[in-house]
Amino acid sequence: MDKNVEFKIVKDHIGLITLNREKAANSLSKSLLTELNLVISKINEHSKINCVIITGKGDRVFSAGADLKERETMNDDEVIEAVSFIGETINNIEKIKVPVIAALNGSAFGGGLELALACDIRIGKENISLGLTETSLAIIPGAGGTQRLTRLIGVGKAKAMIFSSKRITANQAHEYGILEAVYSDEDFLNQVITYAEKIIKNGPLALKLAKQAINEGINLSLEESLKLEHELYKQTIPSGDRKEGLKAFKEKRKPEYKGS
Repeated sequence: MDKNVEFKIVKDHIGLITLNREKAANSLSKSLLTELNLVISKINEHSKINCVIITGKGDRVFSAGADLKERETMNDDEVIEAVSFIGETINNIEKIKVPVIAALNGSAFGGGLELALACDIRIGKENISLGLTETSLAIIPGAGGTQRLTRLIGVGKAKAMIFSSKRITANQAHEYGILEAVYSDEDFLNQVITYAEKIIKNGPLALKLAKQAINEGINLSLEESLKLEHELYKQTIPSGDRKEGLKAFKEKRKPEYKGS
């Protein structure tokens, strides 16, 4: 039986997660979410992974969100539980310690876009569509969409997208600030891997601490966030990587970081 989630390590330090339900539009079934959480746990325990990419199987859909066929069989309490499970899983993606890139190989709607919003960086393929389309089904985004989208692009644009169930193009999403980059269809995933390689050449400890500073600091006052930044900065001072970075700069060579 095929796994709902595939995981492998590419380029030594990049973890690649693939949502593997192409025939079901890579929708977020309970079994897929269970497998995804196991992969997240594996990543958090793996000391050599410095960046993670999440993508979908195939070339049409990143994820269509909740598995509506599965949802049809549920009573009200089971629906609430299922939505909570999606939300918890997406929160776990956001809490991965290393940078996470959503490689949107295809369209992303509802929970699929909510999953991408929990990633640090989003890169989309040309000609895809994105949207939080829940109000067209008489519900609202329930796995972080109303909150993460608003923080990312502002109140007005987020309300316009959610109230209208509007599907926007990759170029519009780039203009809004949802996508950090838009790449051509040809060799899309390898282009994203090349992007990730630019990240993993930097100090692994610094990447983790920078992510922590941004994610935690955004919810604090400026004064508190600056204190947080300073405390996290201090953790880099005694590291071997900081000394290696200075030495490599002096010797005009590429640094060889160890993550400590």
